[in-house]
Amino acid sequence: MTINWINDIDFEKSGGLIPAVIQDNDTREVLMLGYMNREALEKTLESQKVTFFSRSKNRLWTKGEESGNFLHLLAIELDCDKDTLLVQAKPVGPTCHKGTTTCWGERNPTSFGILRDLEHIIKDRKENPENKDSYVASLFAKGINKIAQKVGEEAVEVVIEAKDDNEALFLNESADLLFHYLILLQAKGYRLEDVLVVLEERRR
Repeated sequence: MTINWINDIDFEKSGGLIPAVIQDNDTREVLMLGYMNREALEKTLESQKVTFFSRSKNRLWTKGEESGNFLHLLAIELDCDKDTLLVQAKPVGPTCHKGTTTCWGERNPTSFGILRDLEHIIKDRKENPENKDSYVASLFAKGINKIAQKVGEEAVEVVIEAKDDNEALFLNESADLLFHYLILLQAKGYRLEDVLVVLEERRR
């Protein structure tokens, strides 16, 4: 992975080290906070494993080099002040040395990363319908009525399977329903986040 803004980072602002916030790419949960100098950042980009500058050991330290609980790099961003990094990673095992998921204690988050990825794909198919082999693009081409009809059909399938004991079919039909509902939301100009806002307001 290469980045074109590495020379823009103000390492000297904080004495040669800048904070790096590590976020689980799937759950979006903050896992830990570490510090990087330029060399640590370069090694992170080269090895694709998150590497820090350890202030206690006074050397570069790749997370997981002893435990095997690596943080595999997926994306990295620089903030507006050019002095803090947001690192999205895929953790292998617990992140904290105490054995918990994060450095703020044990968590058991539900992963919504796949839903965000699906939303991005659906949005792309809507805005770039040139791919004639795309099922999603073909649904958008048929219009809102067809998309709404598909959601209704999938909802009926879920109800039918809910009355039986075949768990695999029930879960597959549930996945189909959720997938088509995401398409319907995009067709109406909304995202799943907009629905969650309504639910949050109802909880208050």
